[in-house]
Amino acid sequence: MRVRKKNILWFILFRLIIFTSLTVTVVGIQFAAPEYIQLTALYYVIVTAYLLSGLYLILYFWNRYLSFQAYFQIFFDLLLITFLVYISGGLRGSFYFLYIFSIIATSIVLSNRAAYITAALSCIFFGVLVDGMYFGFIPYFPSGEKLDVSLAFVLSNILFAWGAFFLVAFLVNYLMGSLRRTSTELESAKKELEVKRNLALAGEISAQLAHEIRNPLAAISGSAQVIRDGLEISGEEKKLMDVIVDESDRMSQSIEQFLNLASPKKKNFTEFDISDAVKETISLLKRGGELDENLVIKGDFSSKKVPFYGSKDQIKQISWNLIKNAVKAMPQGGELAIDIKNQKKHELEIVFSDTGLGMKKEEKERLFEPFHSGFEGGLGIGMTVVHRMVEESGGKIEVESELNKGTTVRITLPRMNPPPGMDKDLKDKKHGKNTDR
Repeated sequence: MRVRKKNILWFILFRLIIFTSLTVTVVGIQFAAPEYIQLTALYYVIVTAYLLSGLYLILYFWNRYLSFQAYFQIFFDLLLITFLVYISGGLRGSFYFLYIFSIIATSIVLSNRAAYITAALSCIFFGVLVDGMYFGFIPYFPSGEKLDVSLAFVLSNILFAWGAFFLVAFLVNYLMGSLRRTSTELESAKKELEVKRNLALAGEISAQLAHEIRNPLAAISGSAQVIRDGLEISGEEKKLMDVIVDESDRMSQSIEQFLNLASPKKKNFTEFDISDAVKETISLLKRGGELDENLVIKGDFSSKKVPFYGSKDQIKQISWNLIKNAVKAMPQGGELAIDIKNQKKHELEIVFSDTGLGMKKEEKERLFEPFHSGFEGGLGIGMTVVHRMVEESGGKIEVESELNKGTTVRITLPRMNPPPGMDKDLKDKKHGKNTDR
């Protein structure tokens, strides 16, 4: 069990509050009814509880063996509670309800498993104490005040207490599980809202910048091509013109990304083969010099026919961004696997898995934030565009990544029914039939 340091501190504070409240209450009762409990014995419990709290704080600041400390606290707190039950007369007293507080505290600040362990230990301690007092193995406190009850009464009370301990553990674990799930969902919703807010701001800025730059850039690129193709220029000058054209094209692609971020194009839904869309994207990247011989692209996409009704442009844009990210993550080369899976009848999964640098947990959490890039010189909008396109399609995107081991991106897309008349064409394509009229 992995124990968080913050939870240990909460556990220490929780027990201090309980023991302090109990001490104040019992001392008040003691002064009101001196015969109720031996004050000397209670002092021993109070001093022991606070000494243990001091020891727990020392171990907490030492910051080692947190799991051991957690169970150490549980064990000795239960011993203290058992001693309180003993000096109050065992079954005759009412302090055994404190076991329930310990179970609740364990569930809140540690885990479900720890709560059940605490409930089991409470059953053992309480059962041994009550049986021992009944059969005479443990003397009554004060001595001579034996409780005259039947064995059936003792066993029924023990079983009732055991049932209560485990019932409390189950109910509190159930409630804490619901609270933790709700907290996780709220945190995810908060992050999603932040991404969308940043996305809206990025969209406004992107639209303004892109429109300001796009036309002059097209003029520069066009003029350079005319000069390069229409005039007799030397090799060095031609290289410079090639640089201007290539860099203009690269900048044009970046602007296109900005425009997709700001105001996405109207989706043109058609029937197409997803494998072909991925292959076309790879060919474009190869022609643009983005891929080299050090990168090996494999996967079943190259041998599979996957008819799909949707936006081919979106699939190509998603593939473009994910493949480029994989290339950047493997500067020395590596392997990129692209697989297409029919997970369910109405779902399709595209998996991009590379053997690159991977990501830290913090980088992964910010992966879809606009203008946040994990690569030097990156714009930080590629994954934002991918995330939005997948969401707009009613799909979902999942990322698994481990530092220095690689990244896997899973895109799940819903299968949509094509309009009447198109469904037959899709089925024919799947079986390799010629659909030309």
